[in-house]
Amino acid sequence: MRNIPQRAWLLAALSGVLQTLCFPSPALAFVSWFAVAPLLLAILGPLSRSGPQLVDEKGRPLGILSPGQGFWLGYLSGVIWYAASSFWVFHVLHTYGAMHPAVAAVMFALFCLYLALYHGLFGALIARAASGASGSKKAVLLAPFLWVALEMARTRVTGFPWDLLGTAQVDNIPLVQIARFAGVYGVSFGILLVNTAFAASFLLPPHKRRTMFVASALAAGMLQAGSLVKPPALATGHTARLVQQNIPIETKWDISNFSATLRALHALSAAPGASASANPGLIVWPESPAPFFLSDPRFRLEVTSVAADARSYVLAGALGTPAREAATADETRGQYYNSAVLITPDGKWTGRYDKVHLVPFGEYIPAQSVLVFLKGIAREVGESGFTRGTERVVFDAGGQKLGTFICYESIFPGEIREFAANGAQVLVNISNDAWFGDYNMPGQHLNQVRMRAIENQRWVLRATNNGITAAIDPYGRVTKSAPRKQRLALDVDYALVTETTFYTRHGDWFGWLCVIIVLAALFVRTRFRFMGIRGAAR
Repeated sequence: MRNIPQRAWLLAALSGVLQTLCFPSPALAFVSWFAVAPLLLAILGPLSRSGPQLVDEKGRPLGILSPGQGFWLGYLSGVIWYAASSFWVFHVLHTYGAMHPAVAAVMFALFCLYLALYHGLFGALIARAASGASGSKKAVLLAPFLWVALEMARTRVTGFPWDLLGTAQVDNIPLVQIARFAGVYGVSFGILLVNTAFAASFLLPPHKRRTMFVASALAAGMLQAGSLVKPPALATGHTARLVQQNIPIETKWDISNFSATLRALHALSAAPGASASANPGLIVWPESPAPFFLSDPRFRLEVTSVAADARSYVLAGALGTPAREAATADETRGQYYNSAVLITPDGKWTGRYDKVHLVPFGEYIPAQSVLVFLKGIAREVGESGFTRGTERVVFDAGGQKLGTFICYESIFPGEIREFAANGAQVLVNISNDAWFGDYNMPGQHLNQVRMRAIENQRWVLRATNNGITAAIDPYGRVTKSAPRKQRLALDVDYALVTETTFYTRHGDWFGWLCVIIVLAALFVRTRFRFMGIRGAAR
């Protein structure tokens, strides 16, 4: 951290603030085109204003920081971004984890400090790439590939790919169609290209600087203008009823509310008004709407009754237990699943999906023997936590193929595509965002679900406990939504889609390509440096 200019610290902090502004709230999508540029400038610094770039005795361009210094600048940017955009994590820890505010603040700080390591690594590797004769040119070229590679790492290593940069442009319909080919990572790559162009304009000699800056601004403006394009509405042919029950988390697991909750769900599932469809065809309840177990006869009777009365399929969230008939008590004790089930109009329970990607510290505690003090956060699921499912099940609702994913799973692009690849014609997301209070999380979560619709060219039907309940078309547009914190049922129209996108068929190929390019660049850089050291020794 020594010898880092104050200007560099300010630029890195500015970058963290700008990245926050890209997402809800306030969701200033145009900021994404230059949000990372200040961080690149902080690390790379300006070229000499008078002709050729100056270098030190080791051949490293002056004004470019060491990898260690680059790490700290990137780290600062990341800490600011996570602290501002994910403050709802503190709310969960304090309110539902029963933590003292001071303890929750410390845990939230550790959360931000941990995830900011990816920004720190970005800064370190950019500075590393800039050391050498060609300096900032290599770093600028590498930056988009490196950013995407680290988003891939955040998805797979940390398991928290929240607000990937490409999601900031979800309202830019022409631009985000890139995601059908390369996933959200392709959109992130395009955004970083423009950011590097802005940064490069400040690294050029003065007589070229203005031209490059104007060209970058024009490119960003033309790309952002895509958000003004409004394609016509898509044809539909099916209707679903999305139930938003709005049960406070504080009372949700009170067993005394069991009967009242069931009655409310039944009433909401009935036709909510003269303008609604008497038989929507599909009724969707949110994620585990109350302490209902799939084996509870009262729950089964009520859901079966709803399906029969509406002459519709019902997709409901509930708590599952092992389904094996021959399982012993010892084998099943403490095993619970966050599940979704499909019930036919004639009362048959025809399908079940157990959530595969569980929420760490919410649905299970990693390394429980070490982190025993965090068990309070997962009190919803008992002492052992949930057990993860093993299969991406596609439901068959009278010929309609439904791919159902539950809450947190929606932020993993490569996992949701498996439903479409397995034949799902429409995606269904059931969730409960009431845990996260009145912060910015529900809007952020909805936008990530919208990106999954775009990547796979599928309608998404989203039913939540208290919002945001919505229907999303294959362009990622919200065609109809319900206001938050209201008890209601929302009738929405949708269509079945059978065509698969390139992304659905081939997954995160573009993200892996970026990973390979970054690893190859690092290998070549290290090899040549090693050979140079050996040559000097001779």
